[in-house]
Amino acid sequence: MLTMLTMLAVVAEMERDMLVDRTQAGLARAKSDGKTLGRPTKTTAEQRADIIAKYAAGESVSALARLYEVSRANILGVVKTS
Repeated sequence: MLTMLTMLAVVAEMERDMLVDRTQAGLARAKSDGKTLGRPTKTTAEQRADIIAKYAAGESVSALARLYEVSRANILGVVKTS
């Protein structure tokens, strides 16, 4: 009985490795085709530049979040990357 479970475990591990390889190959192909991966941004590049400028001028994070209708975390992420 133990050898049967061992064999099943080996087959399952092999299948898992194949699944990971196929996933990585698919992601690499999508990137090479020019697809953007991940979640779309809530703000445009122009909005991010405005957010950075207004924050530097003393505008509060909460006010900017209300103005651009995004979360405070989103504003903080934009400001921290600048």
